[in-house]
This record gives sequence, structure tokens and C-alpha cells, in this order.
Amino acid sequence: MRRIADSLNNRLEKVAIDLERSQMAEYVDLLNRPFSLIWRNLVAGTARGVGIAIGFTFFAATILYVLQLLGALNLPIIGDYIADIVRIVQHQLEGKAY
Repeated sequence: MRRIADSLNNRLEKVAIDLERSQMAEYVDLLNRPFSLIWRNLVAGTARGVGIAIGFTFFAATILYVLQLLGALNLPIIGDYIADIVRIVQHQLEGKAY
């Protein structure tokens, strides 16, 4: 009987350590304060949106730069196509309708 109690005690200590490691108390505390949870999610969503906007802007600028370089090479078919794309994008950036 003593051996079973010791085994159960060791098992319970391992479960307690695992719960502390998983930070369950902080999670439950956060769920009990809904305004804190809303604020954290709002800040995280705003940061994610700004990051996506900056990343897409950098990606689009890089693509446009490469297309301008390819357009300057005057490749027969591809050059005309790329020049049209660059011209359309530049008109859109200037606020003119195509």
C-alpha cells in the first residue's frame, strides 16, 4: 500500500510540474480578465496588419524594380508586356485611370 501511495505521489508531482511548465495559471488569469485579452488581441492584430502591409509593399516594390530592369533590356515580346505592366502600375500610382 505504501508503494502505491509513493507512486501516486510521484505521479502527482510530475503532473504539477507539467502544469507549472505549461503556464496554465497565467492562461486562466488572462481568461478571467476579458479586457486584457481583448487589448492583447487588438495590439497583436494591428502589429500583424502593419507587418503584412510593409512586407507586401517591399515585395511589390522589388517586383516592379525587377520588371523595370527587364523592360530596359528591350526583349522582343517580354519587354513590351513588361513595359505595359509597368506603365499601368505607374498610372495607378499617379492616380490616373487607365
